[in-house]
Amino acid sequence: MQASDSLYHRLFSDPVMIEQLVRGFLPAGIAALLDFTRLERVNAKFHAPRGDRREGDVIWRVPTLAGEMVHIYLLLEFQATPERFMPVRVQVYSGLLWQQIIDVRALAPGGRLPPLLPIVLYAGEARWDCPADTTDLVALPEDSPLWPWQPQVRYHLIDEKRLRAEDLARHDSLVALLFRIEICDRPDDLPGLVAQAVAWFAEHPGHATLRLAFGDVVAHAVAGLVGPAPAATVPMDIEEVQGMLAERIKKWERELLAKGAAEGKAEGIAEGEAKGIAKGEAKGRAALLKRQFTRRFGTLPADVERLIDTATPDQHDAYMDRLMDAQAPGDVFPGLLRPGE
Repeated sequence: MQASDSLYHRLFSDPVMIEQLVRGFLPAGIAALLDFTRLERVNAKFHAPRGDRREGDVIWRVPTLAGEMVHIYLLLEFQATPERFMPVRVQVYSGLLWQQIIDVRALAPGGRLPPLLPIVLYAGEARWDCPADTTDLVALPEDSPLWPWQPQVRYHLIDEKRLRAEDLARHDSLVALLFRIEICDRPDDLPGLVAQAVAWFAEHPGHATLRLAFGDVVAHAVAGLVGPAPAATVPMDIEEVQGMLAERIKKWERELLAKGAAEGKAEGIAEGEAKGIAKGEAKGRAALLKRQFTRRFGTLPADVERLIDTATPDQHDAYMDRLMDAQAPGDVFPGLLRPGE
């Protein structure tokens, strides 16, 4: 389940998220220009000529290292579906922002307009295959004498669903963890990602609002993968949601086991209902444990597979509990695998 636009606004209203986004997901030369210690949120309210008001999505300004009077505005568009004419929208918003700066007399006499850095953060399922600038949208051949008078606007696209988990894992940042949680499609991968987020907040005290926002991110992810939890009466931060996640995954496991038992019951009617139910439960537990182990750690060793097939229900439960917190295969089966393996 994709987090809402309002939740993304909360996340990227924290300067830490903006700095990490620019450092990790834009060309390296851009971050090298900026003094992130002086990031400042801009509360821009745009008014189009016909009277409609446009609320700026998330806009920040940050001075460059070359001079205090030059600022770069970061415009983030949170988009859930592809938009072919996004360059036109960016052009309109940029013009409105510049007009506001002019209207409030934010420029020194003879001063120039601040440069803009438009970023489109896209989290939809369909691939974004829209033009990134106005070149392909204007009905002119590129060698036309009219080209010099056409607006030239470009934005930087971050397409979440096309980011690769293994590439994101190389980034030590909350933004990368956000994207990894958002693209996660396996319930058993979530606990490890959430644990990393909890560890980041433990190492960086404060950020209370951001902690709550990340709690909502995880709650959205859990609802999409294993079903919604009971509605919370108060917002939960990331650590509280971490406990809820463990309970929800255990419930999901029990549902899978019940399904296996039902299948076993149907298979076992011919050979005796009680025996069939027991066989089905064991088969379901073993299959679930094998599947989660291979998703976490890859190929299942033959001796471990034999151990799972012959284990008792209590042993299956113990292995599953270890797997929830395991960092390596040996943490689950210390009798057969060394902890570092």
